Amino acid sequence: QVQLVESGGDLVQAGGSLRLSCTPSTSIFSFNTMGWYRQAPGEQRELVALIISGGSTKYADSVKGRFTISRDNPKNTMYLQMNSLKLEDTAVYYCTTNRGSLTFWGQGTQVTVSS
Repeated sequence: QVQLVESGGDLVQAGGSLRLSCTPSTSIFSFNTMGWYRQAPGEQRELVALIISGGSTKYADSVKGRFTISRDNPKNTMYLQMNSLKLEDTAVYYCTTNRGSLTFWGQGTQVTVSS
């Protein structure tokens, strides 16, 4: 069983920035792919960004150019740097990874963007 602990969610004004962190309970080296999803009230959970162990990244069109996903292996942490935040970025953000056929999710961290 893998536990993922997210942090960094907060209330921020539109145009502001936040950095989310995700720390797994085991070595980050054991995960080929890690990512961030988000879920707004009344909406389905959607992909925000993915990062592969070799460094390749993938972003949702809605966040391209504003968000950056990264992983710091020595610190055993994955990050999501969010800049130029918009009202529509308000959601609970979830860290995720998989091992074989199993998918693991964090508990989520709330990001609220105000006008």
